[in-house]
Amino acid sequence: LVMDQEIINKHIKAGKIAAEALQYGKSLIKVGVKVVDVLDKVEEKILADGGELAFPAQISLNEAAAHSCSDLNDNTVLSEEHVVKLDVGVHIDGWIADNALTVDLSGKYENLVKASREALNNALKIIKPGVKLGEIGRVIHETITSYGFSPVKNLSGHGLGEYSIHTKPSIPNYDNHNENVLKEGDVIAIEPFASTGAGIVQESSPATVFTLVNDSGIRDPITRNVLKEIKTYKGLPFAKRWLERKFGTPKTNFALRILMKANCIQDHAPLNDQARGIVSQAEHSVIVLDKPIVFTRLD
Repeated sequence: LVMDQEIINKHIKAGKIAAEALQYGKSLIKVGVKVVDVLDKVEEKILADGGELAFPAQISLNEAAAHSCSDLNDNTVLSEEHVVKLDVGVHIDGWIADNALTVDLSGKYENLVKASREALNNALKIIKPGVKLGEIGRVIHETITSYGFSPVKNLSGHGLGEYSIHTKPSIPNYDNHNENVLKEGDVIAIEPFASTGAGIVQESSPATVFTLVNDSGIRDPITRNVLKEIKTYKGLPFAKRWLERKFGTPKTNFALRILMKANCIQDHAPLNDQARGIVSQAEHSVIVLDKPIVFTRLD
């Protein structure tokens, strides 16, 4: 076996917790509910179920495709104008499960939600060792365009490594003619995004999700204290909100500024469709074997 059975089992355990947290989060997404409350409850459930957070739970609305994450003072309330992407990640001892879904509270974008979900399901049908990455992109692209929408071309699925949320290979959402193939034992997240707009995302501000990339050269005592907490996340992405709860907003803002300036942390700004098109997302994690294991599926 290319993959240690113990590692497979940890992925499967992480996947079950991630899938249940995602469905639980979906049940909380209703008009009148605060976004930050959904995120907090999803994260609490993951920890209560014995998982660790692979990254902060994230809710991206409408034209925001990804990386939107409430800070402590976010008062955004869900309304019937919102198409809601919920993205949830769990790890067990560093082995990660990543999954996402879309809830349309407006009732106007049923086909958009279907397009990304069906693209994901069609892509999963062809996953096996030896399949070309460009071929996966082609299936996703054809499915989404058959609904009259655009795949988001500059977002892609990705490999999942030990304590590493984005590793090779990159799984395109359109046919980029990549001839590289999936190998047995690859662990990947496939995440098609469908857009009513440009199908290209760009960064907006402000970022509320960060990753530690270097932990040296910090002298300031407040910042060092915050850095000590950041190190407990083991190099995985973290939410500003987590630090705010522990250190308060002013100290957190101060420390994050210093850490950014010192190139100790990388920020992950929210990604919005360039033409402000509405975006949907669907995502599962898979172990690539002759009989692939979609380990974020509840069945």
